[in-house]
Amino acid sequence: MSQINLQINGRPYAVGCEDGQEAHLAELARLFDQQVRKVSQDIGQLGETRLFLMGALMLADELADTRARLQALQADVARLQVEPARIEARAVLAIENAARKLEKLAAS
Repeated sequence: MSQINLQINGRPYAVGCEDGQEAHLAELARLFDQQVRKVSQDIGQLGETRLFLMGALMLADELADTRARLQALQADVARLQVEPARIEARAVLAIENAARKLEKLAAS
């Protein structure tokens, strides 16, 4: 287990993490720090707990929006994957209908 020192809103925090996860955790802390600093600029200095809570809620809101967009895109992909089969089935039906009409014309 490793320990990494992070800076959030100008204050140091020592956090433990699995070996090899240090860079990932540092990036997450950087994103959270940006959010906390934005809240601090927009609302003003709150208590640390409220400041962190607002930053976390804003990140959770962004995550929820991203998940909703991902779900919509996955639905679009699923629909588009079915579309070629549907088009092929319609084409086969049209060819079969045309073949029947040609057979009737040839028979008469």
